[in-house]
Amino acid sequence: MWVVLALGAAVFAALTSIFAKIGIEEVDSNLATAIRCVVIIVMAWGIVWGTGAWRGIPDISGKSWLFLLLSGLATGASWLCYFGALKLGDASKVAPIDKFSVVITIVLAFIVLGEKASWTVLLGGGLITAGTFVLLL
Repeated sequence: MWVVLALGAAVFAALTSIFAKIGIEEVDSNLATAIRCVVIIVMAWGIVWGTGAWRGIPDISGKSWLFLLLSGLATGASWLCYFGALKLGDASKVAPIDKFSVVITIVLAFIVLGEKASWTVLLGGGLITAGTFVLLL
């Protein structure tokens, strides 16, 4: 199931780039990011309320709160940078650089989370790195 969800994330991320590039043409990139955030908040909380997941809020630990808040701050910074880059650059150039986050995630997963480095992960990360640079030429 996680593979299906990950593929869905990739498809929706691609659509995000295309829709955003079209929508941002005459809009300040920070304003566009704020509008996008409101839509995401309404959608996410609608799902939480609709599924009853809100009942789990009291059970969230302090550590989880801290790291979820840090994740939210990182997401916000990422989106502000992404929309700023998208406003100024071509989507076909901005998106591959943004997806270089996959390689950065792999490195951080090794360092911070202690995940094991397999030859397939290292090869894939190397190919993504090479592909990013090829797309930028």
